[in-house]
Parts: sequence; C-alpha cells; structure tokens
Amino acid sequence: MNIEKQSNDVFRVTVSGSTTTQHEITVTDSVHQELTEGQATKEELLDFSFKFLLDREPNTSILLSFEIMVIAGYFPEYPTKVKEWCIT
Repeated sequence: MNIEKQSNDVFRVTVSGSTTTQHEITVTDSVHQELTEGQATKEELLDFSFKFLLDREPNTSILLSFEIMVIAGYFPEYPTKVKEWCIT
C-alpha cells in the first residue's frame, strides 16, 4: 500500500493486490481530530483505515473516491476501532 499526499486534506492510496487500485480519500482536519485526537498522523490514520477495510473486503470493492467517515456508514464500528487503535 502506498499513500501519497495530494493536498492537506486529500490523499491518493494505491493498493496492490491481484488487481491494483487507486483511491482518493479526503481527511479534513476536524474529522482527523475527532477520530484520533491528534494521536496519529493523517497518513497513519489512512494506513489503519485501509487495513481495516481490507480485512473486510477486497480492494476492488473499496470506493475509488470518498471522505473517510463514509467508512462508518458501511462499518459502524469503524470510529470505535480507530479510537481503540490510536488513543487507548
């Protein structure tokens, strides 16, 4: 997995698998603070988030462009898992 910063809020994540996919993810400062309380960088949050997603679905099923909190719409436990990972 490769994470490239496009701007302060936008990142390109490339996931290699049987099929390589590229995803454009938006992580605003406010959502980043809400999820991590500043205990992880945006890149670390994205790394965790994609590992979280890949444990549940193939990279070809992950949306190509989304705001990071969209994950919670599909997996309601996501915010809790992020907090467990980086805060506790």
